[in-house]
Amino acid sequence: MTLFTERLQAIVQSIWAQNHQHPFVQNLGKGTLEKEKFVHYLKQDYVYLIDYAKLFAIGTIKAHNLETMNTLAGILHETLHVEMELHRQYAKSFGISREELEATKPAPANLAYTSYMLNTAQNGSLAEVIACLLPCAWDYWEIGQLLRKQYGHQLAANPYAQWIETYDSTEFAESTKSLIRLMDELAEGMPERELAKLEEHFLITSKYEFLFWEMNDQQLDWPI
Repeated sequence: MTLFTERLQAIVQSIWAQNHQHPFVQNLGKGTLEKEKFVHYLKQDYVYLIDYAKLFAIGTIKAHNLETMNTLAGILHETLHVEMELHRQYAKSFGISREELEATKPAPANLAYTSYMLNTAQNGSLAEVIACLLPCAWDYWEIGQLLRKQYGHQLAANPYAQWIETYDSTEFAESTKSLIRLMDELAEGMPERELAKLEEHFLITSKYEFLFWEMNDQQLDWPI
C-alpha cells in the first residue's frame, strides 16, 4: 500500500527539482554564493524560523498523545537552539548582531509564506499543521544530501560547509523522518476530501519554498 507521504512526494517532484537546481542552492553548494545574498537569506530565514517554530508549538497543543507532543516539542527545541544558532553564528561572522537579525522585517514572499502556515495551523487540524511545515524540513534534508553528494569533495573550502552539514546531519534526518511518519499516521483512514486538503497545503508550501529561494537570490524586499 502506498503511504500518503509517497503520494505527497510524487506531486511535488517537479517543484522540488526546481528548488534543488535553483542558482541560490547550487551556488551555496559550490561555495560561490555571493556574500550579500547569503546575508539576505540569513536575515529572512531567521525571522521565518521564529514563525516556523510557532507551528511546532501549535502542533504540540493540538497533539492527541504524549508521544506526538514529545516529538513536536523536541523539534521546536532543535529549531530554536540548533538551527537558529547556526544562523546566529554565521551572522556574527558577517558582522551582523543578534539584535539586527531579530529586527529584520519579513519580505513579502516570506510574510505570505508564514502567514499562510500560521493561519492554517491556528484554524486547522494537527494533520494540516504537519502538511504545511513538512515541505520545509523534508526539502532541506534532501538539499543537504544532494549538495553533500554533488560537492562534498570540496566542502573543506566552502564557506557554507556548516550549512550543508547541518541539513545533511543524522539529527536533522531523524527529526524529518519523525515528521514524515507522523504525517502518515495522521492521514491513515482519512476520507479523500481531507487528504486532498492536506495535499493542497503541501503543494502550496512547496511552491513557497521555491519563492523563498528566489526571494533571496534576487534579494527581494518591499518596493517602498
